[in-house]
Amino acid sequence: MQTTKLSAKSILPLTCSRSGSCCFGKAVMLNPWELLCFSKEKKITTREFRDLYTDFGGIRLIFNGKPDKKGQNACSQYVDGFGCSVHLGRPLACRLYPLGRQIQFNKAEYIYEGKTFPCLTDCAEVLDLPKLSVGKYLEGQKAGAFENAQDEYLVVMQNIADIAFELLLDTGLATSGDTKTLAIWRTMGNELPEILTERIGAVWIDYLMLPEITDEVKNPKIFIQKHNNFLLLKAQEAFGSIQTTDELHEACVLIMGVALHLSRGLGADTKGIAEHWIETAKSHGALE
Repeated sequence: MQTTKLSAKSILPLTCSRSGSCCFGKAVMLNPWELLCFSKEKKITTREFRDLYTDFGGIRLIFNGKPDKKGQNACSQYVDGFGCSVHLGRPLACRLYPLGRQIQFNKAEYIYEGKTFPCLTDCAEVLDLPKLSVGKYLEGQKAGAFENAQDEYLVVMQNIADIAFELLLDTGLATSGDTKTLAIWRTMGNELPEILTERIGAVWIDYLMLPEITDEVKNPKIFIQKHNNFLLLKAQEAFGSIQTTDELHEACVLIMGVALHLSRGLGADTKGIAEHWIETAKSHGALE
């Protein structure tokens, strides 16, 4: 774990219900477990929370509240004069702020903007407060379960993509001379999220963001494993008996679209991931 020093007040926008400088003008992406956590804290169904407070089928939190002095809109969950109304259910992006987190070679690294920390221009008073290590900061934010969820969903993302690879490479689609499939993978990697949401369709968006897991699962690893199995089952039901190249192409595009949509909800480099998967498919004989 890195030991970069963090100012204790850098935590305050997340632990103090009345600060809120981090609650304006951000793009907060969500994975399905975070959507569930939000809905439980809000005491409404996951579908209700998704439909009322998120964009693109549930992968991005809506910021449509009262603007701040810079004209940046507040998060839809922010209450003026109080702060976050669902603080205990907040997602990893909120718990980490103003840190960033990236995975390289199966290792998490924490990053922040600026040459020195703290770099919160709206919270100048942080300079007068004690210092914390990254580890202590994350412990205070109770980020562990949410980091685990993010990492588990990266595995699910790859598992979904593997279905697309099987449909392309193991069925004869790639050897049929098909060049359309990889071209559309590239298009989807660059596509606006609202367009990709429409391309995927409501059924698979619901499978991705509102899995049919009836028992309440507080442990994210268990929930996500159940979700992974649910998605694999739905793919088998949908694609298990298709035979024609047109059907294979459509299925391959659809399921890869689901993987790429999840990547965006995880805050990943969707374009870069699409390019990587295209090159992998080409190295195994697929054409573009």
